[in-house]
Amino acid sequence: MKILVVGAGAREHALASTLAADGDVSGILCAPGNPGIARVARTVPVSPSDTDGLLTLARREGVTLTVVGPEAPLAAGLADRFTEAGLPVLGPTRAAAQLETSKAFAKAFMARHRVPTAAFRTCDSPDAARRAVADFGLPVVLKADGLAAGKGVVVAEDPATARDAIDAAMVSGQFGDAGRRLVVEEFLRGQEASFFVLCDGTRGVLVGTAQDHKRAFDGDRGPNTGGMGAFAPSVLVDEAARARVEREIVEPVLAGMAAEGAPFRGFLYVGLMMTADGPKVVEFNVRFGDPEAQVVLPSVEEPLARHLASAAEGRLDCTTIRRAARCLVGVVLAARGYPGAFDKGLPVSGLDAAEALPDVLVFHAATALREGRVVTDGGRVLTVVGRGNDYATAMQRAYEAVGRIHFDGCHYRSDIGRKALTVE
Repeated sequence: MKILVVGAGAREHALASTLAADGDVSGILCAPGNPGIARVARTVPVSPSDTDGLLTLARREGVTLTVVGPEAPLAAGLADRFTEAGLPVLGPTRAAAQLETSKAFAKAFMARHRVPTAAFRTCDSPDAARRAVADFGLPVVLKADGLAAGKGVVVAEDPATARDAIDAAMVSGQFGDAGRRLVVEEFLRGQEASFFVLCDGTRGVLVGTAQDHKRAFDGDRGPNTGGMGAFAPSVLVDEAARARVEREIVEPVLAGMAAEGAPFRGFLYVGLMMTADGPKVVEFNVRFGDPEAQVVLPSVEEPLARHLASAAEGRLDCTTIRRAARCLVGVVLAARGYPGAFDKGLPVSGLDAAEALPDVLVFHAATALREGRVVTDGGRVLTVVGRGNDYATAMQRAYEAVGRIHFDGCHYRSDIGRKALTVE
């Protein structure tokens, strides 16, 4: 099996690394990839947004299956084009991808199919959003309708924050078209978990669970980011909770999407709030999460490629996916200023020393090669993962490796995984 992985981040590095260890896989291409991915796959300089270029590449190379990592190509209809061309692809169609690309669509869909989620109101003007905030009361959650790189959500605990969020999205246009419409939601109390399912259009199989850390600074403070770290498995999702999520959320979503003419094939990421009333959906993603992929995929203990291929064909060949009974903690190393403005091109040192440590994995997120040296090339630069038989050991290994790596302005949270320690 020859596989093309589309994307350039740490999620794609984790996917490529997992597939590289699979005996069913004869070769891996990654477009465009990064220096870390180049160690386990052949990278090709084709942009994820270049659908024609990706089609040409897949045909020329005799690719058996294309696996799409990021959401933007799915939103643009990459899976539709590949399917029309007769090329197997794992990823939802543009219509099915609306579960992530439009918060308004997702909320209305959940209301139609009685999927548990927060009460909400979709607003098309600043005045409507202000009225919704007043009706819900504080704290309140405001979400840009479209894709905003994980930064379009504000939890407003005071009137000024709510007012600023509405103005930024709908008046100043901070998120462009993605913020022209806002979804205003009631604030759910509880703890968040991530639930990842491989879907074939009618059925889903759990790949793993995790807990993400969205805020930029320790103690869940600061602005939202694309994710500053994660640990797996989630300590919040036991067998009873897993069964309930599958019964009350995953199954109705897959049945609803199929009934509405947009069967969902690919990775479904269910962002959960574990409330006193049970699990409720915070958001959907239509691809694997980042940084969650980096702590979930290394736990998979069986060949994954054949399952991905069967899901893409609409006939999942398994009812479970075996995972190792180990704990993983992943710490994101970010550039100074992230999630705001940041510099690029800063030399990165210590990668070999970090990777030489036992039970440590280093996934490249935004790196490049300059004169033979790895340099930073984005906001989230690396994800450093530690593995252990318990969360404390996994944390210790991850942060020991983090201490070996350096680039100017590097910043990271020092508390990734700490939430798991309180319930171990």
